[in-house]
Amino acid sequence: MDLNLENITPEEYEEMKHNVFLATLENVKAWARSNSLWPLTFGLACCAIEMMGSGASHYDLDRFGTFFRTSPRQSDVMIVSGTVTKKMAPVLKRLYDQMPEPKWVIAMGSCATAGGPYINSYSVVKGVDQIVPVDVYIPGCPPNPAALIYGINKLQEKIRYEARTGKRVTNR
Repeated sequence: MDLNLENITPEEYEEMKHNVFLATLENVKAWARSNSLWPLTFGLACCAIEMMGSGASHYDLDRFGTFFRTSPRQSDVMIVSGTVTKKMAPVLKRLYDQMPEPKWVIAMGSCATAGGPYINSYSVVKGVDQIVPVDVYIPGCPPNPAALIYGINKLQEKIRYEARTGKRVTNR
């Protein structure tokens, strides 16, 4: 088919404008990354049950392109759900270091974000952001699966924003 722009009508030209998709390669990569998140499940306490519920049939995280992985080498998002103790902190850091770049972290629940009700304990880390950089915080004790889905949607927006502006918006 030979496309000659001189022989088309104005109506055909208007329709052609609506059928053309222009984007940068970075925006396409960000769209693909944000819609195919593979979180590493790092459930430590009661928030992990809510995280599991978000992947079940009622909430179905699969519809957002989010598939839970059990290996850090296959994951690009770490969802830390629950109380992080000082004994567990080196393991969490090691798993984070094994994840390939780009990688993101979601702190789910009051315990992961700030220590929760155990903040005065000698053995509890006062927030997972002291160990790894956190991109999205989800408050609650425990937060429901809808809150986790909202947090994942915010992470998707953040990934697309970083690609669009070229700026890295992280705590790193």
